[in-house]
Amino acid sequence: MIELENRILTEGKVLEGNILKVNTFLNHQVDIKLLEAMAEDSFEYFKEDEITKILSIEASGIAIGTIFAQKFDVPLVFAKTRKSRNTDPDSYEVEVKSFTKKTVNNIYVSRKVIDSNDKILIVDDFLAEGNAVYGLLDIIEQAGAEIVGINIAIEKGFQNGGKNLRADGYKLYSQAIIEKFEDGEVVLK
Repeated sequence: MIELENRILTEGKVLEGNILKVNTFLNHQVDIKLLEAMAEDSFEYFKEDEITKILSIEASGIAIGTIFAQKFDVPLVFAKTRKSRNTDPDSYEVEVKSFTKKTVNNIYVSRKVIDSNDKILIVDDFLAEGNAVYGLLDIIEQAGAEIVGINIAIEKGFQNGGKNLRADGYKLYSQAIIEKFEDGEVVLK
């Protein structure tokens, strides 16, 4: 998606450890017009698929997921990354390693919000090793729901997540794919 790619090239900052900082438009300060364009692009890609829910993960996936859910006219469900007093004790739960945060956490989705009748599109901001997506896939499987596809804003193509998901047969749509980081700059595919 050209508009997203241009923003990555002009505003993205490459940090140590293969981290891309896009906090001026995607995951700290959020450009709603850009997200609307991304949702429209995704809708065109998945328009033949029956989708009943968008599934994402807190925190960065919520903003993207909200705009996508509005475009697809379906509810957004997001996995919570920590238990609190209001976490439904009857939840699907899976352990997920965060590439960016270098932590391992359990994620939770209430059994009341996903079930075997759902056809789900996963939406997230980044794909590196695929840990978050595989965690969400596990939750969908626990619910007996159907995975329709996966929409990623920015895929790090030099890491294994996208390659593994495609090899596993998932319908993966990445709106921008980074080929590599070179001399502190982003090189897109």
